[in-house]
Amino acid sequence: MDLRDQLKNLFPDHEEQDFEMPEEKFEQKEALICKFEKKGRNGKPVTLIEGFEGSEDELKAISKKIKTTLGIGGSEKDGVIVIQGDNRDKIMAILKDLGYKTKRVGG
Repeated sequence: MDLRDQLKNLFPDHEEQDFEMPEEKFEQKEALICKFEKKGRNGKPVTLIEGFEGSEDELKAISKKIKTTLGIGGSEKDGVIVIQGDNRDKIMAILKDLGYKTKRVGG
């Protein structure tokens, strides 16, 4: 007699129900750091977004949203989003609309 049978004997009127765990919504704890950099990129200005704590798929989705909204190029890897040009103010506004806290670093 397994545990399920024992429980049925103790509670004959109880009907068994399926239960699914609710999916937890990811929440960023620290602010995303939005900084400007030219060093090591042949003088080309880029905006870096660092400090993302979610999954790689979420990082790619945020990067794609920023790139399509601004109509500019960029990439994402190792938890850092690289966007071409100095667009910190616009990027910070987009991230704020998505519900992320941001911190501006440099310049």
